[in-house]
Amino acid sequence: MTRQGLELLLERVSAWPEEAQEEFVKSVADIETRHFGVYRLSDEERDAVRRGLADMREGKLATDEAIAAVFNRYRG
Repeated sequence: MTRQGLELLLERVSAWPEEAQEEFVKSVADIETRHFGVYRLSDEERDAVRRGLADMREGKLATDEAIAAVFNRYRG
């Protein structure tokens, strides 16, 4: 989008109802966070990472060789 297009969009947004403007601001903030911010894990995501790391330390994950063997068996 060109600068002119962005300015036209902002002019239109300024005529929107307040609730719609608030939604627009939140959406833009979410986009900015996804592209330029630091991602914050949720408690559920943090727990999943911890479980995965524990599984890795305990040797519960398949080796590259084991995975390759499964793929080779089904590739025919």
